[in-house]
Amino acid sequence: MSILKVSIRQVKAARALLGWSQPDLASASGVSLPTIKRLETTDGPIGGREETANAIRAALEAAGVEFIAENGGGAGVRLKGRYNAS
Repeated sequence: MSILKVSIRQVKAARALLGWSQPDLASASGVSLPTIKRLETTDGPIGGREETANAIRAALEAAGVEFIAENGGGAGVRLKGRYNAS
């Protein structure tokens, strides 16, 4: 089983879906705000230490974000379980 690599673009999109600022993500993930800011100035997969990437991903997933693999259709994010049937 391969582990999905999460990109910085996915992190930014996930923050937007949640309405989170960079300080919100830093607080939820336990990753310092300067590190979040530095990572978000790059593109591609989350750089830095593996445990940093894991902490960011775990915080976003705990908040209800689901990361979608590339699979030829383009990587993405979505919120899970937040829809009310009307």
